[in-house]
Parts: sequence; structure tokens; C-alpha cells
Amino acid sequence: AMEDVSAKFVSQKISRTRWRPLPAAALQPPDLFATGSWDNEDNRISIWSAGDLGNAGLNGEYHGEPHLLCDIQHNGDVMDMQFLDQERIVVASSTGTVTIFRHHQNNQTLSANHRWEKAHYHVDQDTSCGGAACTGVVCSNPEIVTVGEDGRINLFRADQKDAVRTIDNADSSTLHAVTFLRTTEILTVNSIGQLKIWDLRQQRNEPSQIFSLAGDRVPLHCVDRHPNQQHIVATGGQDGMLSIWDIRQGTMPVSLLNAHEAEMWEVHFHPSDPDHLFTCSEDGSLWHWDTSTNVSEKPSFLHQGGRSTAYLSHSTINQSVVSAWLSNDPTKDRMEITNLIPNQTLSVNSLDVLGPCLVYGTDAEAIYVNRQLFA
Repeated sequence: AMEDVSAKFVSQKISRTRWRPLPAAALQPPDLFATGSWDNEDNRISIWSAGDLGNAGLNGEYHGEPHLLCDIQHNGDVMDMQFLDQERIVVASSTGTVTIFRHHQNNQTLSANHRWEKAHYHVDQDTSCGGAACTGVVCSNPEIVTVGEDGRINLFRADQKDAVRTIDNADSSTLHAVTFLRTTEILTVNSIGQLKIWDLRQQRNEPSQIFSLAGDRVPLHCVDRHPNQQHIVATGGQDGMLSIWDIRQGTMPVSLLNAHEAEMWEVHFHPSDPDHLFTCSEDGSLWHWDTSTNVSEKPSFLHQGGRSTAYLSHSTINQSVVSAWLSNDPTKDRMEITNLIPNQTLSVNSLDVLGPCLVYGTDAEAIYVNRQLFA
């Protein structure tokens, strides 16, 4: 229910929100998150405390609002952002620069720890206006992979000054997002509706596999990999559709699901409960997709904000491991979709989920935290 959501107005448009990862053995819910802004004269990276859980009311509902712990100026729009570890955040800029910021928890400050100037550029790195936006970043500590408007892929290591590897003309179109499939393999999505797999062990500068949306060449903006089944990938793009891919078979999506009415900006499988997936859009909505099979026994929060049941299209090949996302059994194909923000108007640019908590940021200059996603 909306009562579980706390809002904070921050007088800057928020382009990215990310939970700080929890230590491996942690039992508590996530407490800190980072935001990045865009389209402001003075963009910032900010670290927030999600609020005081000690403020819970009689029924355990949560009243604290997020509060700012520290922030630092960022040159250019924040295009993407990911925590490298508990203390460091990698940030991609519209200027083409990639920066690692360190959060000093003892005195609550942020500092620039390392910077790769113009990791992405159009003509050459030296011209003053040569920077090309770095559109996506993904980390697997100490490795960092970045992609950009220049169609370039960089592999950095957190402790090294120069790129470990650069694939200069990886793509002739804009690369919008990147994710790790496994330690040595990445997957990119581009502005003409293609997914490409790159094997970083190979010295060749060509993808090992290419997948594409049939015919339409719809720009893809976001991608996420199923946390336990590496062959299942979700993407979203300019037309707001959610596509589910099985990279073991075919070159086209297994399912195309009608979703948002405008660009889908981010898609995230829940990291520990991947039957749940979340998408957000330019149309001001944030959808929770629930494919867990006992939908009928779900608590009523699913019916908040307009509920609909969708059916996946079927793939013809029997899966050896049937995930709900690739299911062939029509009775299992039901899923519930809930818009978690029924009357939002401006773009929801970013979301992140961890444990029972959701954080999202909007062009309405606000960040929102829901601490009871599965209440």
C-alpha cells in the first residue's frame, strides 16, 4: 500500500538510485542508498540513509523519511551508477568520464577516488568537446565494464590507471546498457534493438552472439540478467515493451510483453526472489511483475493501483529447467502486474530492489522508498 512509501523532495531530477549492497551475512534490511542527478546546473552524487526504522508505528508501519548523509558535485549528467563494494560507487557521466567515488563512513563524506577522463569519446580523447556520453556501467569487483554513445566497450580494473581492454568499434550504434552474464562474458543492448554477447577472454573484437528484436529495430535502453539462471535475460526499450530472452536458443525473444506506454528506463529482477521483476518508465509508472505460482494466495497489496493479469506467449521448445519466465504450462503462465505508483505523472528514471525494499527516483525531483515491498 502507498502508506508504506516515504517520499523526499530533493530539488533535483534524479537519474539513478542504487541500494548499497549488504555484507554477505547481513540480516538487516538495506539502510543506505545512493542517488545521481541529471539535467540540473549542478549535478550531484548523494548518499542517503533510508530513514529511521526505530520510528515504526504500532502496526510496524514505517514513518521515517530518507535523510541526506553526504553529497558531492558531479560533472555532467549521471547516466548510470553502480556500487563496486560497500564504500565505492562507479559513476558514468554524460561527459564520457567514469569516476569512482568513495563514501567515508567515519565522517560521512564523499570523495573522488579515481577518474578515467573521457573513457568514451567521439573523435579523439584530446579535443575539448570530444566526450561521448558513458551510458552504462556494470561492476564485478575489481572489474568495471562501461559502454557508451560512441559504441565503445571498456574493461577497467578498480586499482589500475589505464583500461585493461578497450573494444573501440564494438558497435556502430549507441550502446545503452551492459550486464555481466558470467565472470568473463558481458551482454550489451543497443539503439537498434540488438543484444550482443562478448567473451572478454577472446582477443577478437566481435561479439560471440547477436540477438535482435524482429524487424522493428526498437532502441533497447535497459537489460538485467536473472540472478540464478544466467540464460534468462530481460530487456526494455523505447516502445515500453518487456522482452524476455533465453540466450541458449534462437536469436529472438521468448516473450514480448505489453508494458509501459513510453520508454522503459530500467528493468530489475529481484536479486533474491527473481520470480519478481520491476520496471519503470517515462510514462510515470513503476510495475511489479509477479510470476510466483501461488498468485491467488497473495495478500491484497497486489490489488493496489490497478491490477491486471497477463499471459506470456509460449516458446515452442521444452525447457529442461523451467523458470516461470520461460514457462510452457498455460496455468503457470499467469502473472500479476501491479503499478506501484498509480497516479505519478513525470518520468520514473530509476529503481533498485534489495530484500523487502524498493527505492526509485523521478523527474518530479523526488526519491521514494518502500520498505515493505512484500508486506
